[in-house]
Amino acid sequence: MAEEKNHNEAGEVAPSTVDKQAPSVAEEHAPSTDSPEATDLPTANAPDPKAVNPEDNPNAAKPAAASPKREKPAAKAADGEKPAAAAKAAKKEKAPSVEDKPFVEFIQQDYLPALQKAIAQQGVQDLQVSFAKQKVPVRGFESAEECWQIVGSLQSGQLNFNLYFPEEDIQGKKGFSCYEGKKPSTLESFLIDERKITLDLLVYGLVQRLNGQKWLGIN
Repeated sequence: MAEEKNHNEAGEVAPSTVDKQAPSVAEEHAPSTDSPEATDLPTANAPDPKAVNPEDNPNAAKPAAASPKREKPAAKAADGEKPAAAAKAAKKEKAPSVEDKPFVEFIQQDYLPALQKAIAQQGVQDLQVSFAKQKVPVRGFESAEECWQIVGSLQSGQLNFNLYFPEEDIQGKKGFSCYEGKKPSTLESFLIDERKITLDLLVYGLVQRLNGQKWLGIN
């Protein structure tokens, strides 16, 4: 039986594996002639998409955007700690003024001593002053009702004046009267144009009124 000859011996050229596969592979990956379409064939010039340098590799896969950092919530104030605004409000409260004292206490403890000192500074050395609840001595204003009054006299009782507080409140209505040797016939308003009465204003008003009568030493 004659031996079979291989292709080389027969003078034939055996098709290479590439030649056998080329038609099918090329046909499978060939782009359509109707519309342009990218193929998935690797090329020698295409850079590796896994390369991460976008300057050298335009096909480099872009890294996933980093998620924004969450800011930590501000630490809560410790228990019992007050905010700044509350801390300011919590400062030691301002001490009440002398004008906020009860009416009788204010007159006896603050007003009378301040009035005596102010009149003495005007050169008067024989001032007699008291605080009493009694009827109004002005003629034509006699009433069964009594009200608190500052009762004062100078020059051995020859010059007399009264300061009235019918509402028992230094911020309320006030009256004034004065006379020389006899009961007063005129009752006038006192410090009616002032919005708020203070100790200094109450002292100053009476000194000025007595000075207007020319009863003080500077006249």
